[in-house]
Amino acid sequence: MKYILVTGGVISGIGKGIIASSIGTILKSCGLRVTAIKIDPYINIDAGTFSPYEHGEVFVLNDGGEVDLDLGNYERFLDINLYKDNNITTGKIYQHVINKERRGDFLGKTVQVVPHITDAVQEWVMNQAMVPVDGHKEEPQICVIEPSATGEQKTKPTQNSVRALRGLGLSPDLIVCRSSTPIEMAVKEKISMFCHVNPEQVICIHDVSSTYRVPVLLEEQGIVKYFKERLDLPIGDSANNLLFKWRNMADRYERLQKTCSIALVGKYTKLRDCYASVFKALEHSALAINHKLNLMYIDSIDLEHSTEAEDPVRFHEAWQKLCKADGVLVPGGFGIRGTLGKLQAISWARSKKIPFLGVCLGMQLAVIEFARNCLNLKDADSTEFEPNASFPVVIDMPEHNPGNMGGTMRLGIRRTVFKTENSILRKLYGDVPFVEERHRHRYEVNPSLIKQFEQSDLSFVGQDVDGERMEIIELANHPYFVGVQFHPEFSSRPMKPSPPYLGLLLAATGNLNAFLQQGCKLSSSDRYSDASDDSFSEPRIAELEIS
Repeated sequence: MKYILVTGGVISGIGKGIIASSIGTILKSCGLRVTAIKIDPYINIDAGTFSPYEHGEVFVLNDGGEVDLDLGNYERFLDINLYKDNNITTGKIYQHVINKERRGDFLGKTVQVVPHITDAVQEWVMNQAMVPVDGHKEEPQICVIEPSATGEQKTKPTQNSVRALRGLGLSPDLIVCRSSTPIEMAVKEKISMFCHVNPEQVICIHDVSSTYRVPVLLEEQGIVKYFKERLDLPIGDSANNLLFKWRNMADRYERLQKTCSIALVGKYTKLRDCYASVFKALEHSALAINHKLNLMYIDSIDLEHSTEAEDPVRFHEAWQKLCKADGVLVPGGFGIRGTLGKLQAISWARSKKIPFLGVCLGMQLAVIEFARNCLNLKDADSTEFEPNASFPVVIDMPEHNPGNMGGTMRLGIRRTVFKTENSILRKLYGDVPFVEERHRHRYEVNPSLIKQFEQSDLSFVGQDVDGERMEIIELANHPYFVGVQFHPEFSSRPMKPSPPYLGLLLAATGNLNAFLQQGCKLSSSDRYSDASDDSFSEPRIAELEIS
């Protein structure tokens, strides 16, 4: 097992997660099995109870782990499935050591930070690094570790960061410099001289049009050859077909001409990281159909009548955005704030036949909106918002016994069974009898009421294996009105877009029917087309499967 640590001491949020993911992608493209671990300093056991405005999106893994959003980058770039133990927190380590002490594992010794906590971190990393993550059940060969770190091309911060690292007894093998523009050779040589590394050990990554370009930039600067020599890796001096596909994908992204506008109506729109996976899933799907994504973030409160009275300009600007959108997405969330605005956006999409996708809470609100405006059940509501609702369309159905806030949700991968062959989403998934997607929710559509909806064209085409939990809705006589209780964005990959999101983008660009008529077949070509043609008379979707 070889370990690669990606750390940084200049500022937080400068791109260490993307660098770590890109390094892993390059090494995987060389035929190596790669895993990744993120180490966070906070005392929380996991990210499950964080406010989105604190740390951005909570990413959910197959095993139900609620983790840092950087693990989402690792999974998307490397096309792997990580586990909750791939995200280490101070809280997890201390809880692990204290539990051992309570069991008497330390035989009465005084438990201290050194050596017990430090040993626990090392033991955890070494054990988790050996866990297969790519579906082949083979142990990884490389583990990329990212310890969390709490304008002009300045070199002083870099020097101070390296000095602090050396103070811990560590010397960097590579220094990756992030900048807005390509770094001048004089700056690179100065970093080399003052940080005591060779010039070829200074890697420069400037701002690029998309993160898909980062692995390509790293490979062009000889990083494969360096890793091969430094770690004695059994690889050639260059990457294989996978990186060639990444390069083509980055080239295609930069050449896109046609645009598709999607309105994301949510309550956490002030911080884009709150919807990081949703944005990526939309981007993956847009790229697959040769369109540039124009994602318009709309604060759902701005669509409400209370905003019209308080701030008419903001109200009208929000509605102008919604009216200009080719498609509407209402993502997951918690709490009553902003739900009226989301309901109005859903009503607009349904009545005006604008393509719509509702995810988790977005699906539940679509059911509530339909009940109120199509079934004339004006008191229809969710018990999350109104515990004593006279017509509870959405109810609390905990999968586990209620207890601490961190253990009451339905989390992780679950199976959804299609109840009919006449389903748009079933066709988009490849006409399979069931799918397995990740969940993160407490509330469900009330199963005792579904007959009233299905008599009025709203069908529950997907349910759990017991037929008790409603997983997928589809509205008849609409271009694309779909809701899913699960979070398909967590499984989307750059070369394998999520089917519900792909369906939204296809419908928003007017290509869904043609795609369905062709049997939802993706091109068998290994090449990415540079065309920005809308026509689906021949398969135009890029090769999306990594061979």
